[in-house]
Amino acid sequence: MTQPPRTTRVRVRYAETDRMGVVYHSNYLVWFEIGRTDWLRDTGWSYREMEAEGVMLPVLEAHCEYRQPARYDDDLEIRTQATRLTPVRLRFDYEIVRGDQILAAGYTVHCPLDTNGRPCRLPARVSEMFA
Repeated sequence: MTQPPRTTRVRVRYAETDRMGVVYHSNYLVWFEIGRTDWLRDTGWSYREMEAEGVMLPVLEAHCEYRQPARYDDDLEIRTQATRLTPVRLRFDYEIVRGDQILAAGYTVHCPLDTNGRPCRLPARVSEMFA
């Protein structure tokens, strides 16, 4: 089951662009992380709380399709949606949007790990977010 998408706004900073004023490709993955962090916080579980409870959520896979360039000073919307794939796999889908245009779309896949670095089940309160 999936949760409805959450949105976060960012404005492209000069440091995120190249000499032509176009956003450097790796910044999209940073924006994905911003969207994911805000999604978790909005649904009641921050990365800080998660790690304090002994659960890490590393990225196992990342994909980004670049459709149109973002440019310096653009006001962008990060749309983030989460899907529980299995008890030990989560996928977050993202769209980076400017106005009506989807500039980039992608996803990340995560596996919760315990403090020993071994896969673990998500805590019940997180699993309930997908119920």
